Amino acid sequence: MQRLLAVLVFWISAFGLAQTKVGGVVVDELGDPVAFANVLFKNSTEGTISNEDGRFYLESQNRFDTLVVSFVGYASRELVLSSRATLNMEIVLVEGEQLDEVVVFMGKQSKKNNPAIDILRKIWAKKRSNGLRLYDQYRYDEYEKIEFDLNTIDSAWMQSKLFRGMEFVFDDLDTSRITGKTYWPVFINEKFTTV
Repeated sequence: MQRLLAVLVFWISAFGLAQTKVGGVVVDELGDPVAFANVLFKNSTEGTISNEDGRFYLESQNRFDTLVVSFVGYASRELVLSSRATLNMEIVLVEGEQLDEVVVFMGKQSKKNNPAIDILRKIWAKKRSNGLRLYDQYRYDEYEKIEFDLNTIDSAWMQSKLFRGMEFVFDDLDTSRITGKTYWPVFINEKFTTV
């Protein structure tokens, strides 16, 4: 029993020591919060983003010693974590290189030496083998009903010479629940498909 207790205490302490917790706020040089900045442990896929106020909290079961903070338009920062729980950090990001200009062309462009056309050709070639129909998530059931009705049906019209001997066509008259008027379905087409 004591041996089991010692092993349990060892695993709990090892597990607790491996944990890394960081939290704080990301601001710019003027002290304004940087919203949606990327915060992650170096050489890992574990990360988060800061909220609208620049605040973040990140926790991992593994032990990390470096935190990387980045955002578009700012120079990335790498911070060394001296302890396994570093909270109330204030990380200041300095503006980095900005794009000088963006040029947008309109009108016809040459298809020669255009990398976008090459990419599109590859997409078009694989269209049938990579289509959405391969994934059940994009499947749905569709019900479609088209109905044409005559809604000027009255008893004088039903007893006219035009329908003598064909009175059975009036066996399927419907009444609107909203207006209370009688209507005669002339054409009905129903379709149920899986798309």
